Parts: sequence; C-alpha cells; structure tokens
Amino acid sequence: MTEHRGSYTVTVTPFDEETQAYDEKAMRSFVDWQIEEGVPGLIILGSMGEFLLINEEERTHIVESTIDQAAGRIPIFVGTMDAHTDNAVRYSKEAEALGAEGLMITPPYYYTPTEDEIFDYYKAISEAVSIPIMLYNQPFLCNVDMSAAFVAKLTKAFENIRYIKEATGHADRVYDIVRLTDGVMNCFAGNRVYECFLFGATGYVSPPGNYAPRPAVAMWEMLERGEMETAKKISDGFVDFFEAIFEGCDPYGYLSDSHALCRLAGHPMGDVRPPHTPHKALGESAVKRVAGLKRMLDEVEALVPSRAAAQ
Repeated sequence: MTEHRGSYTVTVTPFDEETQAYDEKAMRSFVDWQIEEGVPGLIILGSMGEFLLINEEERTHIVESTIDQAAGRIPIFVGTMDAHTDNAVRYSKEAEALGAEGLMITPPYYYTPTEDEIFDYYKAISEAVSIPIMLYNQPFLCNVDMSAAFVAKLTKAFENIRYIKEATGHADRVYDIVRLTDGVMNCFAGNRVYECFLFGATGYVSPPGNYAPRPAVAMWEMLERGEMETAKKISDGFVDFFEAIFEGCDPYGYLSDSHALCRLAGHPMGDVRPPHTPHKALGESAVKRVAGLKRMLDEVEALVPSRAAAQ
C-alpha cells in the first residue's frame, strides 16, 4: 500500500459565479497549479469542497475530471461520507472505480450515532473497497468525537483504515492515537501543524494549500528535515491566519473568503453555493477583510525561500 504523507490540499470546489455550475476548466487548471507548486496530494469533496451542496451527477463529474487531470502525477483522495451508510458505500465504490487512491470519511452526521453504529458504518465501507480510508474526526460538525481508543479499535479491525485527519484541535490526541495503534495509524493534522508533528503526525490536511500551497508544502518538508524554527514560524503564521479568517464567521462562513483568496492567488475558483453567502454580496468590508488576510499569507510566503534560491 502506498504511503501517503505531507501537506495534502483539501480543495474548494470551483463553481461558476453566474450559473453556479461545476467549473471543470477551473478545476483542471487548479490541479496543474497544485502539482507545479509541489503539493504531494489532493483531497476533494471535503468540508472545504461543499460536498453537501452537490448532486450525484456532479459528484461523479468532479471526481472523474479531477482524477483525469491529475493523470497519476499525484494521488487524489475523495470525500465519500454520508449520513446514510448505503450512500457512503456507493460513493466510495464509485471513487475507487474512477481511480481515487484513497477516501476521506467522517462518521455519519446529524443523527449523533453510537460507537457501534459508527463501527458498522466504517465496516460496510471498508469491506466494499480496497483503497486506504482516512478517518475524519470532526466533532464540531458531526456531533461525535472518535476517541483515540475507538480509532485504535477501527485500525485493528480494518486493514485499509490507516489514516486519520484529527481535527479536534488537541495535538496530544495525535500522540494518543499513535501510541494506542503502535504507530500503525498515520495522523494528518487538521490544524496546529507544528505541535501535531511533534506528537507524531505524518501529514497535514491543508486548507491554505488552496491559495498558499508553496508555504504549506515547504512547512512540512522543513519539519521532516529538522528545520524547526522556520517551520514553526510558518505554522504559527497559519494559526494566526485562521484565527483571523474565523473571527466573526459562522463555522463555514469563511468559505467565501477562501474562494476570494484563490482568485487573488491567480487561480479563480468562482464562489460558494447557497446557503453560503457569496463573497460578491458581502460588500466593501469583505474586500478589505480578504485583502488583510492576503497580507497575512504574504508574510507567511516570505518565510519560504524562492525556488531559484532553493536550487
């Protein structure tokens, strides 16, 4: 089984600003840019990708076109979670058939399932596919927190459950997962990357990769090379950035800012779908807000040597 590690961008989904249709051309251009910037892998149809706001025909189109554009150059993980186990199984099987190299899957959401119900959900998916599964522990949105002991139980039970995005915000949870799984489970940080690396994380599920892929990739590479001082500065810069982007937002109100930041990075990805408020409807204050966020990203970017200097 291929080892996956490093800073994987968890992508926004590009929607045409006028028609709100999936913008395949924008996605294909975005994939090429990500590869040029050295991103080692992409995760599509996660929370950043508004997976709840697409229909099944669009899902197939998004997965198929992204994998086609990557053309084996980097691995593509696909978010295949659903509140209904049968749907999650079907999405997972389709993603594998279309060439996905892995899946990222939250527990069933909304109904607050028991641990036994979560176990059976992952069992059904794991037995239906052969590619790696990345658990996505997101208690703030899914209403359940998969404990380190429960993650260890899943790891022991299913050979293709070998990754987890740990998004509780507690870096010590990474340590507990690594310890209780004897290092078998590969933890990807959801935030506070520097701290999670020290506790044993092997990767980062990276929202800033959408608009600042180079420093996100460089930060992880620096950590692995032992260049801790600069890596910590980049990680702390991202912490400050996300505190700023979340300030005054509903949990996913920042998605319109993310699309706007992609545009400022030179790779427009349209705008959000309803019920999210499109960035263009937020007025001048939102433009100023995003300009301030871009300045923060520029400061992080300045910590990374240019490609010419690195060579």
